Amino acid sequence: QVQVVESGGGLVQAGGSLRLSCAASGRTFYAMGWFRQAPGKEREWVAYIRGSGGTTSYTTSVKGRFSISRDSAKNTAYLQMNSLKPEDTARYYCAGKTGASGSEAKKSDYNYWGQGTQVTVSS
Repeated sequence: QVQVVESGGGLVQAGGSLRLSCAASGRTFYAMGWFRQAPGKEREWVAYIRGSGGTTSYTTSVKGRFSISRDSAKNTAYLQMNSLKPEDTARYYCAGKTGASGSEAKKSDYNYWGQGTQVTVSS
């Protein structure tokens, strides 16, 4: 059974940091992505990593503040979030992509999803 489980969310003040983890089990993924969804908004792509980290990409609003990484031995991906802003408040989801086809930023191109972890940034 394939599972994707996020952890590490919480409440933090603006300017603070959090590190999210995404533990996968049951298979390894070609790539992994982080998405987020704020109340009343669409789920949006945040970051992407392929392989052991040779290829990464970010949505514009988090570039320079967030960093995605991956530990292949642990089958775990991470999202280090620095300089957090209130607008980063959302539920953060990790997703696994089994193949190379499709887009790094398109939800429907990911095959397995976690349940999410809540990140709240207070002003």
